[in-house]
Amino acid sequence: MPRSKKFRRARLVVIVLALLLVAGVAVGGWFGVRTVRASYPQVAGSVPVAGLSGAVDVQRDSNGIPQLYADTPEDLFRAQGYVHAQDRFWEMDVRRHITSGRLSEMFGKSQVETDAFLRTMGWARVAKQEYDEQLSATTKTYLQAYADGVNAWLKQHPGGSSASLEYTLLGAVNRQYTPEKWTPVDSVAWLKAMAWDLSGNMQDEIDRSLLSESFTADQIKQLYPDYPYDRNGTILKTGTVVGDEHYVPAGTTAATRTADGADSADGADGATGSTQARAQVAGLLQSLSGKLDSVPQLLGPAGQGIGSNSWVVSGSLTTTGKPLMANDPHLGPGMPSIWYQMGLHCRTVDKECPFDTAGYTFSGMPGVVIGHNQKISWGFTNLGPDVTDLYLEKITGTGTYLYDGRDEPFTIRKETIKVAGGKSVEITVRETNNGPLISDQSETDQKVGKYAPVGDAAPDRGVTGYGVALKWTALTPNRTMDAVFALDKAQNFAQFREAAKFFAVPAQNLIYADTDGTIGYQAPGLIPIRNKDDDGTYPAPGWDPAYSWKRYIPFEALPWAKNPPEGYIVTANQAVVDDSYPYLLTMDWEYGTRAKQIGDLIRSKLKNGSKISPDDMQDMQLDNSSVMAKTLVPYLLKINIRDGYVRDAQDLLKDWNYRQDSGSAAAAYYNGVWRNLLLRAFGDKFPADLRAEGDCQLVEQKTNDTLPDDAVGGKPKLVRECGNREPSKAQPDGGDRWMEVVRQQLQDPESNWWDYTDAYGRVHHGRDSLLLQAMTDARQELTSKLSKDISTWSWGRLHTLTLKEQTMGSDDSSLASGVVQKLLNRGPYQLSGGSAAVDATGWNAAAGYQVDWIPSMRMVVDLSDFDASRWINVGGASGHAYHPNYNDQTELWKDGELLPWAFSADAVKKAAKDHLVLTKG
Repeated sequence: MPRSKKFRRARLVVIVLALLLVAGVAVGGWFGVRTVRASYPQVAGSVPVAGLSGAVDVQRDSNGIPQLYADTPEDLFRAQGYVHAQDRFWEMDVRRHITSGRLSEMFGKSQVETDAFLRTMGWARVAKQEYDEQLSATTKTYLQAYADGVNAWLKQHPGGSSASLEYTLLGAVNRQYTPEKWTPVDSVAWLKAMAWDLSGNMQDEIDRSLLSESFTADQIKQLYPDYPYDRNGTILKTGTVVGDEHYVPAGTTAATRTADGADSADGADGATGSTQARAQVAGLLQSLSGKLDSVPQLLGPAGQGIGSNSWVVSGSLTTTGKPLMANDPHLGPGMPSIWYQMGLHCRTVDKECPFDTAGYTFSGMPGVVIGHNQKISWGFTNLGPDVTDLYLEKITGTGTYLYDGRDEPFTIRKETIKVAGGKSVEITVRETNNGPLISDQSETDQKVGKYAPVGDAAPDRGVTGYGVALKWTALTPNRTMDAVFALDKAQNFAQFREAAKFFAVPAQNLIYADTDGTIGYQAPGLIPIRNKDDDGTYPAPGWDPAYSWKRYIPFEALPWAKNPPEGYIVTANQAVVDDSYPYLLTMDWEYGTRAKQIGDLIRSKLKNGSKISPDDMQDMQLDNSSVMAKTLVPYLLKINIRDGYVRDAQDLLKDWNYRQDSGSAAAAYYNGVWRNLLLRAFGDKFPADLRAEGDCQLVEQKTNDTLPDDAVGGKPKLVRECGNREPSKAQPDGGDRWMEVVRQQLQDPESNWWDYTDAYGRVHHGRDSLLLQAMTDARQELTSKLSKDISTWSWGRLHTLTLKEQTMGSDDSSLASGVVQKLLNRGPYQLSGGSAAVDATGWNAAAGYQVDWIPSMRMVVDLSDFDASRWINVGGASGHAYHPNYNDQTELWKDGELLPWAFSADAVKKAAKDHLVLTKG
């Protein structure tokens, strides 16, 4: 965007400040150090905190990880709010401005469009409904205590350099900004951000529709193959349920769903409609996809990267005689880390004060999200059910839309977006009975989708055309916040399942273990039951009540297990149950590559009566084998390559062990071949709406300047068409769906997907021809990026991670500059691992080799001795740049190491480096 005089002046201030920080000499050094250290938390001595009924001890170890001890739950959560704010208030403040659609108040007019989209969805409105109407009185008390603790800290640090370095930088362009008091709703709204990033297949729904502009329904099916149940298996071994009969919702069966979202009552080919109609609906969805890209991904890029590994092994199969549990959620990297390690302990654990728990928390939200207490341990991976649907809505007037043959009035509200340094912007939000009309972005952008797909049963498009509404479970007020506290104090499997009943969104695979030896699994969440003809893979006709959600799957019918006969449970985003299960959870599972590999590793450890140790659990987390390479490399080695320049690279694969170690030249070359294979076979054929920004192709366009505008035909002309998708969300991304696609296509050497056009415009056919070209392309690309000498190649030099501060340190930040990024960001780090490996350092093949998602933390919990458990985080506890604990865990994490995880009071005291007492204020 244009650089204003104000921006240039602010940038100059930032650069001067940065230079003073870096220089470290005379007054400059004194000022720089003072500016940075002014926001560091007090970690020793005592400090008064308003509202406490008694003293709270805060013990921090050498990594700055705090363990809190209090006499009442209210004091415990009040202290948690205070300590979170000490280390992470800037992060908390930005997060709440995202969830409430108020980023423009901090960062100016560049964020108005994002705010408009977030206000349209209404995360903060729903969070307030949850707090007012759904949550228990006890949960409200805890949330208020947490907010009081944050505000006690905020009163002592009202902004500017006393709060964090980022506020000093922000003040250079927005001097008027002062943080507001924290509210309980700010904490609850964070759950909406979690749910959004983990919401399932909405992007797939859009992508299928965009692909339908260029490909047939059968071709699209090849790009979204069926889940390989026989090869990769499921979490549970049964598809049956107990306590609920198979529910078939009433509805018409004459109409069938078509690929472009229209209906076809007579069974005619409505899947593609006319070329004009498909182009028009693609334009609508491409615009919507761009809006989705603008929403900050607080947990990381949506799609295949948002996964996780977790597994639990029964004590009968472990060296400790008690269960062992491992968990490593795969989320987007950033500074500071998404997680904050913490212990919450009542000095006397009883009915009045039932908490004795430690694990991973979210700054801005009370409680422990993943971890253990004195009796049980639990972990999460994303279940990934289809809990979002896009509905095409026939708009019949300014205030009405069509539903069931009648005009229905929109629910309309006005939203005012305040803009730092500018005028406020008012938007109108319209809602149908299917949800908010997310194709409305502002007063000037409400008439999008002037055209619609053609189908016999579809209403005419009229003047204003169709809009797009979002139906999403997270927009229904729920009790997920109640579930967090219930999990923290659960003492057995029955209480664990009772807590899971409240866990509405985001739906997660919950694994369980306890000190009595029980292991288990529960799938919770609000998961809709659709019309039996509706599988949720394309936008639905909003005017037809047959496509409305009927109800949710009853909790009693959701999959669960206790002490399965195998003696272990693995969840890694694979299918939960097979297709005999009577309800549709999703059509878009991850394809089970990681899950099968973990299961294979467990079974190999158990051969010949051996048992699994905590070290084994840790080693499994670091397995970086490429499962797909075991299938693809034999094909690559059969290709006869005459060019010795390329054959030298091919030879790297001959004795490769399929491990993607950072120092491996073979791994670098294999992944280069994989990326170029995908681009040649698929990416080059995709429309610009799916390709990454900067990925440009020459395509034919019919034009004839001598003919009138409405003439049919014209002479072909080659035009340059560039991708417009945010790189982290571009396709083909190379995840395990694409591994399944390629695995199937390899069996058909004459598949049309193997056709490609070379740089001279010549068309080539056949699998082996494309594989040869991919290997040639990879040799050239790696020579350009690394060296002509293949002996110098290494996977880590390509596969790098940079931890970016998510506001000023990001590339698209209005305050970003090289100097500011050096202040706030860390890296690059050369990493092992890869997409769909257990050590899931994911990258998007459509965009490059940079790491987009990571095991955001790792833990191994030993139920025989909690003090023998281990954990690690990316970054560190502190959110303050240059604090010793800002990034002290990253190198350990990169090398696969885990820190000791003290839990008992004696172990915590022994590990403590600093002791702070929070006293009655």
